[in-house]
Amino acid sequence: MPFVANSAMSDAYKPQQASDKNLEAVRKFAETYAKRTGTYFCSDLGTTAVVLEGLAKHKDDYGSPLCPCRHYEDKEAEVEAAYWNCPCVPMRERRECHCLLFLMPDHPFVGTEQTITFEQIREETNRFTVS
Repeated sequence: MPFVANSAMSDAYKPQQASDKNLEAVRKFAETYAKRTGTYFCSDLGTTAVVLEGLAKHKDDYGSPLCPCRHYEDKEAEVEAAYWNCPCVPMRERRECHCLLFLMPDHPFVGTEQTITFEQIREETNRFTVS
């Protein structure tokens, strides 16, 4: 059963969306990078959307698209180190994407798409927003 918050839940617990500007920038980057590297987005569109939203939110908050799928003690220090800024070093060096954003054609979760619309991202991520 999906989690549904009651009206008494504080807005502080609701995830914030990334800015439209940075979400569009990250979306365009991801499409270009996928085409350039011969990778594809995850077969689950929701996964792709949530990762892109997370990258854009980190760009809003820290000025860089820090990988949203990892825990960091100090996000500002990680941004400065640049190791986990998308595309991260493992992706650039070995084509290994922890987030399942950029997948090689032989990956078990690979989809067929190298594009995603802004509207698809918002639609998918809104499914996960607590209301």
